[in-house]
Amino acid sequence: MIYGLLGEHLSHSFSKIIHEKLRLYSYELFPLPPEQIGDFLQSRNFAGLNVTIPYKTEVAKYCDIVDPEAGAIGAINTLYFKDGLLHGANTDYHGLSYAASRAGISFSGKKVLVLGGGGTSRTARALIRDLGASEIVVAERNPTTIDGVDSVSFGGLPRDAQIIVNTTPVGMFPGNLETIIHLADFPSCDGVLDVIYNPFSTALVLEAQEKGIPCSGGLPMLVAQATRSAELFTGRSNLQQETERIIKELEGLLQNIVLIGMPGSGKSSFGKKLAKKIGRTFVDLDKEIIKLAGKSIPDIFQQDGEPTFRALENEVAKEFGKQNRLVIATGGGILLNPQNAIALKQNGKLIFVDRPLTRLATDGRPLSTGQKALAEMEKTRRPLYEKYKDATLLNEGPFINVLAALENLVK
Repeated sequence: MIYGLLGEHLSHSFSKIIHEKLRLYSYELFPLPPEQIGDFLQSRNFAGLNVTIPYKTEVAKYCDIVDPEAGAIGAINTLYFKDGLLHGANTDYHGLSYAASRAGISFSGKKVLVLGGGGTSRTARALIRDLGASEIVVAERNPTTIDGVDSVSFGGLPRDAQIIVNTTPVGMFPGNLETIIHLADFPSCDGVLDVIYNPFSTALVLEAQEKGIPCSGGLPMLVAQATRSAELFTGRSNLQQETERIIKELEGLLQNIVLIGMPGSGKSSFGKKLAKKIGRTFVDLDKEIIKLAGKSIPDIFQQDGEPTFRALENEVAKEFGKQNRLVIATGGGILLNPQNAIALKQNGKLIFVDRPLTRLATDGRPLSTGQKALAEMEKTRRPLYEKYKDATLLNEGPFINVLAALENLVK
């Protein structure tokens, strides 16, 4: 029996991993162009399908029955058979509700701004209405009338919105770190939901985290809708209890491990060993800068200056920060640019490798020219390590013990 995901571009989908973690069936990806959708669905050579953009409305005409919730929303993301009939359902509704509840976000009595007017936006609006929002404003690049209400352009957003829900693809891989809005423009905002799951945390979600605003990226929604879909596929009623387990396992499987800390603290040495032990690719950002520049780091500083080095550093932080399953060793000054922190945190867990100043290696490090210089450097940088870290690794030796402690931090 065939289960899978139907869409047009699926190379970065996590759905196969999620469904197969239920250990009930194999799950395939079906990236099909529009002209092949009809024949594929009419063949009914499948036991159940999830559906993603751009086919969430198109598939309705191939269903024998459209479930009431999906019909009211006008978008279908799950096809399943019951009593020999092909049903169309919308489990995104359940997934978004789960993500909001998990983040502690309530819509009751709130003014909600929904970014985007497509199929996922319809699902979001249905949920938001059902959960008692006082007002919903939809923003689109080309404003239209939606649900009898005129949408607004991105230039005319309500600054008094209390909840913001992003249903657009802005900020999704490979366009990581793009954003439509900045939360500084919404002083009343007390909740943010973003349906994007790749990266785990978009720039919008990271900004909400920085401000202490309850928020969620799209991964909890994705997993929760998948476990509900699996229940429809199999007729079982106990699979939603697997949602949290799968979220945590997926984060552990795909999240980058990013080592930050002072120059000479051991980031590269521990990173190489850790990557080998846990089967990840190791990336040393300083070495990537050398490749990019075609010269050594001391030469970059001497010939081109520190600003050129920092620009190259930002370039490699953005490139590798958007990837998955890496162990990344960073340069000691990488957090001097807050954009690097955002780039690395979008898919990464930042671990501060903390080593006593007197034991820091200084050879070949242009800015590490003695204990006094190191002390001044640490005075500036330690607050940044503390601000952005997710965990601390004390490197006071011996090496094998510190490595074991690092392994425990990433489990």
